[in-house]
Amino acid sequence: MSNPTAAMLVIGDEILSGRTRDSNMHHLAQELTKQGIVLAEVRVVADQHAAIVAALNALRGAFDHVFTSGGIGPTHDDITADAVAAAFGVSIGIRDDARALLAAHYERQGQEFNAARQRMARIPEGASLIDNPVSIAPGFTLENVHVMAGVPTIFQAMVASVLPTLTGGAPLLSQSLRIARGEGEIAGPLADLAAEFPDLSFGSYPFQKDGAYGANVVVRGQDGARVDAAMTRLAGIFPA
Repeated sequence: MSNPTAAMLVIGDEILSGRTRDSNMHHLAQELTKQGIVLAEVRVVADQHAAIVAALNALRGAFDHVFTSGGIGPTHDDITADAVAAAFGVSIGIRDDARALLAAHYERQGQEFNAARQRMARIPEGASLIDNPVSIAPGFTLENVHVMAGVPTIFQAMVASVLPTLTGGAPLLSQSLRIARGEGEIAGPLADLAAEFPDLSFGSYPFQKDGAYGANVVVRGQDGARVDAAMTRLAGIFPA
């Protein structure tokens, strides 16, 4: 059986403007790879209701899982929860369990649980909460969509909360070989090798450093023996 697939929807004007560098995609890709879930697509959209709804509906119908980041905080431009509710056609409102978590947190902090902070307790109908041990405000899962904060430390904590609940596949294994030749020189033999091992993925990534140049060839697959065999052939074709 094929491994489960996933997509990521990154939400936020600050990402598209270049003001904030997204690190959540890198973290999610690493964690899903360990779990045997293939991250197959990533989209970035602005803080626009219609854009979020359209992207979410496209992705949730095409992949086994969708992970979103951003837009679930207390400010006016945090509209992700509303957009998710709209995409699924369900209602949204302050939920008692989420409200209780947040109320207790702000009481411990000696801070007012004001209307802005209460917005973070608004959860679409039918969703289950995602634990947030960092700042308490929960994410949520609705069917195959996992809605998480954009702050990297919180996103990472939410990913750690969600992944144990998901069924993965065989972890993807990889090995690499640095070849001191240009990609134009290795392209033909590498294509032949890829055809010989159709169950594996071959990637070529050029490098240039301190006057040396060449390509790092990465072989990926679920069968360790097949990856080993391909690497042996690769090393034979391009000896050091």
